[in-house]
Amino acid sequence: MRDLDASRHLLRLAGGRELTYDKLLLATGSVPNRFEWPGLSDVKEGAVHFVSLQHLAECERLTPTTKQAVVVGGGLIGVELVECLVHHGVEVDFLVRESWYWPMALAREEGEIIAGHIRAHGVHLHLEHEVSAVTAAPNGRIAGIRTNHGLDLPCQMLGICIGVRPATDWLKEVATPPAIGRGIRITPSFQTPLPDVYAAGDCAEFTRPDGSPQVEQIWYAAKRQGEQAARAMLGDAVEYRPPLFYNSAKFFEIEYTTVGDVTRLPDDARSFFHRLPGPHASIRLIERNGAVIGFNMLGSRWDHTFFERWIAERRSMADVMPQLHLAQFDVEFGRAHLDSARVAFAEYQRRNGLQAA
Repeated sequence: MRDLDASRHLLRLAGGRELTYDKLLLATGSVPNRFEWPGLSDVKEGAVHFVSLQHLAECERLTPTTKQAVVVGGGLIGVELVECLVHHGVEVDFLVRESWYWPMALAREEGEIIAGHIRAHGVHLHLEHEVSAVTAAPNGRIAGIRTNHGLDLPCQMLGICIGVRPATDWLKEVATPPAIGRGIRITPSFQTPLPDVYAAGDCAEFTRPDGSPQVEQIWYAAKRQGEQAARAMLGDAVEYRPPLFYNSAKFFEIEYTTVGDVTRLPDDARSFFHRLPGPHASIRLIERNGAVIGFNMLGSRWDHTFFERWIAERRSMADVMPQLHLAQFDVEFGRAHLDSARVAFAEYQRRNGLQAA
């Protein structure tokens, strides 16, 4: 789509064809973030992202001629690209600008567990390193990068995995642009200020109760929003509120489940962390005002619906701990042994002057 004229209910496509509509849903998704490092404009091949199917195809095309790769960005997209490259025998340098791995989602203890696991797979993980310059070979293929600490790293592939942003830049140039902040601003019924124009998915921006913007850039949120936006466009009364956050993934072999609030916590929140038997397993429970508000679990498989219910019911950590085993999926060799966690939690209660359950 090249132009939108909401006053005429008209779309103009890139080839010049015009379409009219009764109602329009904008679901333009996300595009990768990209920094204009010195020298990057000289690179004609080898600088890749890892978000779309087309990005995957480009990575697969380049991998057979890649001996060394640099991946930038310490999140789930970055570690997935790292894992793929390691599988194909590529030597990988992984740059993370923070002082531990993924502080946006993991506390230092969990971040150090994941960092150790990544390094155990032969990955050169560089904390507090960022790209400061990029070098291209005479043929235009990327040849290497330099970090902010003066480290020179040769590479034939640079994976730029530093997050995504709503794909809305082109909408600012149309005849009748929607209201755009971080994303396309919408009401809880997915309506933009333009008549009969709606938005949903990665590109949509809600307003939190405190007035701050919220963009849900995760696949199951887009699926849920699409279903409710369709209802709204058909005339149903819809009052969407982003639900409690949850996610599950893997860091190489380490299972990961998170629910609720686990980082950037208020000062009065309490956090119980315990490393379980085994090299990569841990649990973290967060409590505030006597009610659990978040769970962060590594190394075993958990059913997030239990955690969501316990948060909604405002259960205390003391109430949740004896029932924690109920939230584990019953998979062979996939259950964590929780006896040590119960002992550690009793000591945590004693040390903090809390009443035992």
